[in-house]
Amino acid sequence: MNTLRRTKIVVTLGPSLDNRDMLRRVIKAGADVFRANFSHGTVETHEQRISAVRDIAAELDKTAAILVDLQGPKIRVARFKNKKVTLNEGQTFILDPTLGDDDGTEASVSLDYKNLPHDVSAGDTLLLDDGRIVFNVERIDTHRIICKVMVGGELSNNKGINRLGGGLSAEALTDKDKADIKHAVRLEADYLAISFPRNASDVLEARSLLHAAGGNAGIIAKIERAEAVLNIEEIIKAADGIMVARGDLGVELGDAEIPGAQKHMIRMARMLNKPVITATQMLETMTYNAIPTRAEVSDVANAVLDGTDAVMLSQETAVGKYPDKAVAAMDRICLSAEKNAIRRISGHRNEVHFKYVDEAIAMATMYTANHLDIKAIIALTESGTTPLWMSRIRSGIPIYGLSRHGTTQRRMALYCGVYPIPFDVTDLDRRIINHSAVNELQKRGIINNGDLVIITKGDLIGIHGRTNAMKIVTVGNLPDINIT
Repeated sequence: MNTLRRTKIVVTLGPSLDNRDMLRRVIKAGADVFRANFSHGTVETHEQRISAVRDIAAELDKTAAILVDLQGPKIRVARFKNKKVTLNEGQTFILDPTLGDDDGTEASVSLDYKNLPHDVSAGDTLLLDDGRIVFNVERIDTHRIICKVMVGGELSNNKGINRLGGGLSAEALTDKDKADIKHAVRLEADYLAISFPRNASDVLEARSLLHAAGGNAGIIAKIERAEAVLNIEEIIKAADGIMVARGDLGVELGDAEIPGAQKHMIRMARMLNKPVITATQMLETMTYNAIPTRAEVSDVANAVLDGTDAVMLSQETAVGKYPDKAVAAMDRICLSAEKNAIRRISGHRNEVHFKYVDEAIAMATMYTANHLDIKAIIALTESGTTPLWMSRIRSGIPIYGLSRHGTTQRRMALYCGVYPIPFDVTDLDRRIINHSAVNELQKRGIINNGDLVIITKGDLIGIHGRTNAMKIVTVGNLPDINIT
């Protein structure tokens, strides 16, 4: 366990990690959460990859969370007769959903989203292939979208379409997504990422379907639509966390708007006590190169300084040549950024009246820890909620979430500065719990005699939501029996 790096690393599974030796190196390099991207591959392939992660993580005594990422309503062109075409600036090109799915030419192509002609108007800007090709909508001819090519280039099969400014009406959850939610439950995913939610209702629908399938994974809302940014507060409140998914979002907002939007969303998520993942093109060039660019290093570091809980690698680990080096680079960049003093300054929730006792304990713990020479915080937890609240405070002090539940341990793998440890309080006499918890950290070489540590727990052992006590102890100076 790397007790120094607070920011967590999410890696995407794919062909490059099908080699078990490479997967082992990636886990050793510091990966915390593994993303199964259901936009690609079969359920059987995802199941094999998730099983491999769990097997190797268990061998290495590491906690590895699984995030299933739903495809969502990606709006795409269909396919071309010759697989691709070259479009020239100034030419007319038609998006026609009545064409055959394989009948695309240099003049027109079909769509997988048949309602697009009803969602756009003359004067709209459409961006294809992540903005590499730009169309201006000249008119709608019944069911056909007549466009002028403003920025040309090569357009190949199944490339995505976005409308500048957002506003497309496609539902957030497709029939495929609804089936994949059931697969995610069967695979015991720890997190479920919802693509393209527009508002809180989309998140609540996903949660309802998840519960109906018997699942209880954390819901991560991927912020990819312009309207989602406008509804960000309600989405964060409805979800268990968010992902700043800068690919499609950058196309809809415009690339220059992304840095400010990213900072706003991270700040809002922390204020509302939810974790946040920053994603897309973080170390893109490491898909093919063994080292990142200086711009990529700055991008990752700035996300850390903004207060993100996690940073994500996509094709760098899924199909890249150097997955282990990409994770190692991410690790060292995060560690360096976390040395910055701004990470240890926080006025988080100073003016807030707390609603829950366990939240008050969490905030009191972090205030105390930041004003004493505290080496570690030990949070005995059933659900992981108290460590999550603690992790919202900027601090360099490690928080160890001790829990008997594997689901809770894996959920905490995403939280900034929280390190999960298996620990079953129900097997212990309540009078020796503090002593046993401290011994667990000493046994792992985390703390030493003479260190000051803080312990939080509840009087009612094994009950969710009952953390009501904070105690400061000196390692090596605890009584053999304690009752508080």
